[in-house]
Amino acid sequence: MIQAILFAVTAGVLVGISRQVNGRLSLSTSPMVSSFFNHIVGFAVMCVVAVILGGLIPPTIRDIPYYAYLAGPLGVIFVAAGSLAITKIGAVNTAVLIIGGQMITGAAMDLAEGVTAAPLLRFSGLALILVGMLLAQGRRA
Repeated sequence: MIQAILFAVTAGVLVGISRQVNGRLSLSTSPMVSSFFNHIVGFAVMCVVAVILGGLIPPTIRDIPYYAYLAGPLGVIFVAAGSLAITKIGAVNTAVLIIGGQMITGAAMDLAEGVTAAPLLRFSGLALILVGMLLAQGRRA
């Protein structure tokens, strides 16, 4: 459990750094150029890592459901939208809104899947994030 938590926190830190780097690149080029380089460099790094560690092509590629391939296009949209947003509303507002959107989507997906663990805590946390989003937006004015 601790290892999973550390991985999640590390991923969050890396997303924050990635957003900043992509935002800076987007300022000097465009959100599309920033997204393109994010994905082309990421693809190259992932190929090298996959070749070293193995598992580049899963043996059961035919068993992967068609909707699993939506993650790539959704990721491209996410990176481009984040690169654009950070140049318009800043890093804090972008991060808060992205996290808020992720929390709302996560809560909706858990609800749809019937996950009922600690609903009061989940919705209290979600409410706090939404309040934080509103406060961060109010700070801009």
